[in-house]
Amino acid sequence: MPNTIPAATPQGVRSQNERQILWLIRRNGPMPRAALAQATGLSAQAVTNITRELIAAGLLDAGGERRRGKVGQPLLPLALAPDGALFLGLKVGRRVAELVLVDFAGQIRQIRLLPHAYPQPDAIRDFAVDGVAEILADLTGAQRARLAGMGIASPFYLWDWAEEMAPWRGRDLRAELAEALDLPVWLENDGSCACGAEMMFGTDELPEDFLYFYVAHFAGGGVVLDGRLRLGPSRNAGAMGSYPVPGGRQVLDVASISVLETALGGDLPLDDADWAVPPAITRQWLDESAQVLSHAALGAVAVLDLPLVVIDGAMPAALRAALVQATTDRLAAMRHHGVTLPEVRAGTLGRRARTLGAAALPLGAGFLPGGSFSAPRPGRNGHETRGARPAFPG
Repeated sequence: MPNTIPAATPQGVRSQNERQILWLIRRNGPMPRAALAQATGLSAQAVTNITRELIAAGLLDAGGERRRGKVGQPLLPLALAPDGALFLGLKVGRRVAELVLVDFAGQIRQIRLLPHAYPQPDAIRDFAVDGVAEILADLTGAQRARLAGMGIASPFYLWDWAEEMAPWRGRDLRAELAEALDLPVWLENDGSCACGAEMMFGTDELPEDFLYFYVAHFAGGGVVLDGRLRLGPSRNAGAMGSYPVPGGRQVLDVASISVLETALGGDLPLDDADWAVPPAITRQWLDESAQVLSHAALGAVAVLDLPLVVIDGAMPAALRAALVQATTDRLAAMRHHGVTLPEVRAGTLGRRARTLGAAALPLGAGFLPGGSFSAPRPGRNGHETRGARPAFPG
């Protein structure tokens, strides 16, 4: 399994109080100091001092629109400064590799793609090294100084995919890129990264506990408990594509875009446009995918009492919405005595979830409470989520 430990810590590592304030603004949008003091329990003077430091560091922007307080006093919301820090994200996908530059507000500034028949380690390494060089050449010196590192979202056990993937066995892409780029580099499972991206950049309110499916060429996923993305001792928790389903199969054998392509007899576009799939093929894929997704979801809910299942993927929004509805209907029709059925909801990031999740790894290390999206952090109301266990629990 790839080494997931970064080569170094990013520049500008912040205190826990600073991280807490940055997280609250990230999840709630611009907030005035009075609201931050109420949410954190810190004194007004402490919040003033902390936010002044964050503004001086270029991480917060005090230029938002003024709002009136209860007695007419203008309140100045503080927002994340997009140029405050920059992050690189690399996604290793079955059909395409993606490299992005993401700003502190979570917006993709640059993107590069490498389509392939199969991802090969040398080609992925060279693509990343050359792409980073091109990205850096487009940045000013001040912007380069704010680059906090690179995150990699990659499936684990790549050599299990096909004979063509055997060269991945024994390779450590994280270490190779850390040495080649002279940057701190993190690596996590691509399904976990997609789930983490939904937590960090998604636009919907999320409960503290939920199950996450990501349906791409193969299916994967993640699991969030007590507001924390759980990775497990082998950092592969929430591997929902590997969940066993009736017939001696796994979820990924059915609910994957590769299955839809096989039925179609050809590859689908690498973007969300022009997916010309006959309705009969679409209906069959939706029905069979919903059957295995609902089976896996109900099993997880029976064990963990999860109120929400999120389904996202590398597919057009209309197909994702249809898959959510089909899974909802399948769940309702299943025998579920003694279990409260979860809500099923579409994710909000779509095709870029894994790449954004990769970029979120260095962002989390430097700027999230606890140093990652698997660590305890405040909810939207400022109170810490349940569970005071160490980050990256065993």
